[in-house]
Amino acid sequence: MNFRNRPTGPDMAAPGPRRGRFNGYIFAALAAAFYGTNPLFAVPLYGGMDAVSVLVFRYLLGIPLLAAIIIGRSQRLLPERGEALPLAVSGVIMGLSSLALYEAYRFMNAGLASTLLFMYPVLTSLLMTLFFHEKFRLITGVCLGLAAAGLALLMQPAEGAGVNVRGFALIFLSSLTYAVYLVMVKVSRALALIPPVRSLLWQLLFGGLVFVAILPWSGGLTLPGTLFAWGNVACLALFPTVLSLIFTLRAIAANGPTPTAIFGALQPVTAVSLSLIFLGESISGREIFGGCLIVGATLLVVAGGREGTAGPKAGT
Repeated sequence: MNFRNRPTGPDMAAPGPRRGRFNGYIFAALAAAFYGTNPLFAVPLYGGMDAVSVLVFRYLLGIPLLAAIIIGRSQRLLPERGEALPLAVSGVIMGLSSLALYEAYRFMNAGLASTLLFMYPVLTSLLMTLFFHEKFRLITGVCLGLAAAGLALLMQPAEGAGVNVRGFALIFLSSLTYAVYLVMVKVSRALALIPPVRSLLWQLLFGGLVFVAILPWSGGLTLPGTLFAWGNVACLALFPTVLSLIFTLRAIAANGPTPTAIFGALQPVTAVSLSLIFLGESISGREIFGGCLIVGATLLVVAGGREGTAGPKAGT
């Protein structure tokens, strides 16, 4: 989600003094770390639930939490005139991105999937160059090359194994659709003027309705079967969705979007670490190097002045 051209206010105050900046770095790190918990809570649910059912609960349980924040601030809850359509379209795109990501978890290492998802700032920059006439910079070309090299390393199968084409296709689709979502937020004046928390609430609602509509073709809604599973879906709604957004907003208010986006590199680091420790996944030195190339390419895009590619990743 893009915060450039948003009106200033309680959520978007000017960067503060040194202490405020230090707090902003802490908030940015927490936002990235919370988002990196996606596979930790989602993958264990696949023993009895499918990706669509998991996302129904993640999206719809996040709505009352966001609504409580908006009401607590005495802010407007309902969309204003002209906001419903762009919110619906962006919510559907965000939902499709989430669905592709959660389906990819079924076919490939969840930590690597989260690392590949981090290509979205590079793709956003490329889309803005191709379709909205932003000047193509040398740094963009370098980053595309680094990301392609990292992707090539990650796609090399281990000895005796084949390339999981479906998993890589799904995660690329997730990254691409999230890049489209960011571009839409960047170029849409209507979306740029909506307060971020209200915007996310309605995008979660419209995205959640997409999953509800898909349910008849996915085998129907599967409820969490254990207390542990209910805890996981609640954590998905809280940590990588609501808390990730809140801390991202506070980090941007303290330090601006670019430092906040740079700390976003902790997302794949967190996801890979948690997958190794709690999900029993493994990762090779080649895959680590490939992931570092992708993360490095993303950081170069951000540091090169593409602040518009950054934002809370709460919806994906």
